[in-house]
Amino acid sequence: MRQPIRLPAGLLATLGFLWLVSSAMAQTAQPAATGFVGSNACKTCHVDIWTPFYKNPHYQSLAAGDLPPARTGCESCHGPGQAHVAARGGKATVVNAFSRMQPNRTMEVCLTCHGKDFQKSNIRRSGHTLNGVTCTDCHSIHHSPSAKFLLAKTRSETCFACHATVRAQFEMPSKHRINEGFMDCWDCHNPHGTFAPTWRMGSRPHMVDQTAANDEACLKCHADMRGPFVYEHAPAAVEGCETCHYPHGSTNGRLLRRPVLLTLCLECHNGGGTGTRLAGVDIQSAQHNLLDPKYQRCTTCHVRIHGSNADAFFLR
Repeated sequence: MRQPIRLPAGLLATLGFLWLVSSAMAQTAQPAATGFVGSNACKTCHVDIWTPFYKNPHYQSLAAGDLPPARTGCESCHGPGQAHVAARGGKATVVNAFSRMQPNRTMEVCLTCHGKDFQKSNIRRSGHTLNGVTCTDCHSIHHSPSAKFLLAKTRSETCFACHATVRAQFEMPSKHRINEGFMDCWDCHNPHGTFAPTWRMGSRPHMVDQTAANDEACLKCHADMRGPFVYEHAPAAVEGCETCHYPHGSTNGRLLRRPVLLTLCLECHNGGGTGTRLAGVDIQSAQHNLLDPKYQRCTTCHVRIHGSNADAFFLR
């Protein structure tokens, strides 16, 4: 019968020490998923955030119950919380502390989940992103006063915080009724960026959202102006509504750019063209005595000014 091998006590101690070191190294080298502690660990300190969190749209990641730790609850946005819990708090130990992050990093974290949303597909080249505006400048995830979209302020105030000049335009006599709550800025604009427009030639509107047929946002409500018409009014069809109208507000009726309709029409119909249809702007005929008040309101006769199916000169 073979005798068991007896090792010296010192060698046993050395092997035991090496085993402990290798075990510690193996634990350190485990995947980052071990750094997730679950959202229940967060509510111990962040009660004010956890208590109403069930009303938050992001709560669905917890309610689903079948998502991986990196897509569940608090850690889906803030990253693994093990180091934060071990240090008993502190922003420096939070993987994604949004108040300390650069705008581009904040956007990338949000796009981890929201990147598949078609409405946000142009956000990286939007005017907001190019000017350093990021998601948390407009949205408040935990303390939003808005019932929709987790906005940092009320709906119109979110935009007016930066766009003060536009806010003043909505106080003018003729305006779109934003302040009355009849409509909102994003009825016309997509704050996350838009595709290249199909109107106004090379002049790109400011994140104006297009209709389903790539038409101007104005036609979402003013569908009777859409056409197609047999006889198109070129400025409306090519350059867009803003050729004659201010989009937000104006001191002139119908949001027009000039107080007297005659002067607006004469910006184009001033004799500077060739005077023939389809080859330039029409010259006023001899019968138009513009000193006579009855000729100074062009739409009295040219009533179908946006386009007509019956007359090339947009008459009744």
